[in-house]
Amino acid sequence: MAEAQKNNIAKLSFEEAIKELGNIVGKIEQGETPLQDSLEQYEKGMALIKHCREILQKAEERIEKIALEEESQEQTEESQ
Repeated sequence: MAEAQKNNIAKLSFEEAIKELGNIVGKIEQGETPLQDSLEQYEKGMALIKHCREILQKAEERIEKIALEEESQEQTEESQ
């Protein structure tokens, strides 16, 4: 995949990436796309999936951090 395309994917929000994935799936499912184009779309789709997973992982880490901070604050308040 071209470096420029990877950079473009990295700039997408989660919602934009999911929408683009839906477009790719629709094109491939129609079955009218030439094989080479389908392979390129598949490759782009895999990059989009990776990007979405990274976004979700960061969100999960952020939620865990917030929960730990909240738990720590509650324990501090209880011990006072």
